[in-house]
Amino acid sequence: MTAQEKLKKQNDKLKFVCVGLDTDIQKIPFDLKSLPNPILEFNKKIIEATSDLAGAYKFNLAFYEKEGSKGIDVLHESIQLIPDDVLIIGDGKRGDIGNTSQKYAEMLYDEFKFDSATLNPYMGKDSLDPFLAYRSKLNFILALTSNPGSNDFEKIKLLDNSFLYHEVIKKVKAWNVNENCGLVFGATKKEELIDDIHLFGNLPILLPGVGAQGGSLEEVIKIFKQNNLTRFLINASRGIIYKSTEYDFADKARAELLVMNKIINSIMSE
Repeated sequence: MTAQEKLKKQNDKLKFVCVGLDTDIQKIPFDLKSLPNPILEFNKKIIEATSDLAGAYKFNLAFYEKEGSKGIDVLHESIQLIPDDVLIIGDGKRGDIGNTSQKYAEMLYDEFKFDSATLNPYMGKDSLDPFLAYRSKLNFILALTSNPGSNDFEKIKLLDNSFLYHEVIKKVKAWNVNENCGLVFGATKKEELIDDIHLFGNLPILLPGVGAQGGSLEEVIKIFKQNNLTRFLINASRGIIYKSTEYDFADKARAELLVMNKIINSIMSE
């Protein structure tokens, strides 16, 4: 299945939550730390407990790269545990000059077999072209991010009184000739989301920032529902995978995802 087909299949089932596997050895249950491969075991338990409920999974590459070669092995093995019809996102926010970007694209899409990646458009279209050439993949390009520092550059005012991130959205729509582009738009930016959602068109949206960062699941779902948009993912990491730091961590993660899905179903079915 293509990335686009996977997203549609899960969204059509009202599965909009992307489980972020930002697995930190310091935060996993103490009992796991004595095992030969504690991070892999943690990921395995989380995936087993949530794979029938999740709309996607997102791996923050930094959490694996910092572990060196062992972390890369864990990343490979964790990806294999995810069902074939569920979207897998490699979150590295890549974007660089031609040859370097080409190798990043090959690494994420050919070596690790991710369905999707997060990309930084700061260096322009040619820095993303190697990713956009993969027609069956889905490239989530940073527009307005969930962190406070997004004001430093993304919300710089342009001559026409729009913001820089508005120009990014416009460019991404123009680059979407293969229908394999999407946007990253922070769930913490409620007012901007309300004002700008009409700009998205048919671009899929990845929304980080729900839960620990302060974004509201209910508010985001209602905004998309009111605008009749159904191709999006709400990322939740810490609020799901670290719901408990005890032996019942996987059960608690499942319970939290069930609660989130119940809220989503209630709003989307109105």
